[in-house]
Amino acid sequence: MKKRSFFVSALAFMFVLAFAIPQAMAKDMIAKDFVAEAKKDVCEVSVSDAKGMLDKGECVFLDCREPKEFKMGHVPGAVNIPRGLMEWKVSKKIPDKNAKIVVYCKVGGRGCLSACTLCRMGYKNVVNIAGGWQAWEKAGYPVE
Repeated sequence: MKKRSFFVSALAFMFVLAFAIPQAMAKDMIAKDFVAEAKKDVCEVSVSDAKGMLDKGECVFLDCREPKEFKMGHVPGAVNIPRGLMEWKVSKKIPDKNAKIVVYCKVGGRGCLSACTLCRMGYKNVVNIAGGWQAWEKAGYPVE
């Protein structure tokens, strides 16, 4: 009887650990929450700083918008890898994990998430443009 009682107690405890606790700790997150978390770990640069980096020619500009958005205009010489394909394509287009990479999207959210992903993949010198493509255009900087 003692063995059975112990077994039932142990089983109940394992159930609580496996199912109840993670559910109690779970938080419903929306896109804005994911971006806010990523911003804690990603360095953002101003659009004017990004322009200075472009002028020096020492970094890769990575546009993580969709191909249609990219075709409508992008930073001169930028590489286009949509955020949804980042993990599969970036190592082919940017194999050097020490490359200086400036990421941008339309307004900054996807860029921040992409920059976070790149850092997690081992890229060491990644920044995101605060304000994204819209800030670049508004500043009147060159486009292709």
